[in-house]
Amino acid sequence: MVSIEQSMLIAAPVERCFDLSRSIEVHLLGTERTGERVVGGVTTGLIGLNEVVKWRAKHLGIHQHLTNKITAFKYPNYFQDTMIEGAFKFMQHDHFFIALSENQTEMKDRFTFAAGLSVLGSIAEQLFLKRYMDRFLRNRNEVVKQVAESDTWSNFLK
Repeated sequence: MVSIEQSMLIAAPVERCFDLSRSIEVHLLGTERTGERVVGGVTTGLIGLNEVVKWRAKHLGIHQHLTNKITAFKYPNYFQDTMIEGAFKFMQHDHFFIALSENQTEMKDRFTFAAGLSVLGSIAEQLFLKRYMDRFLRNRNEVVKQVAESDTWSNFLK
């Protein structure tokens, strides 16, 4: 099992950062290079507690389906999404939001996954999957930051 932790400062209120992080449209902006698209569940707007979204994307040259469910939710400081179907044996993403001031938020992520396939999966985790997922998460978070700090954020939060 692998755990990735990241932290990012965003010049925006905590509520805005929280909501943009659960926006389907912002997620899609952050995953354009993998061709990710929504194929079921919550397809637009903000995903909430016990709701499910189904994604289709191309990762590492392979088309994959992934179904995630929001399994914990405490507005505006924390939510968790958990894979309920997909390529990994286990995947859970904890999102934390800390208001440092009225217009400054620290966004933290803890992303934990297990590849499966016993020994081969463990080797893949260390050889390339951890690096790949770390970069994927950082790119997605950069998009959240860019949108939150721009004038376009309100287009995503109606």
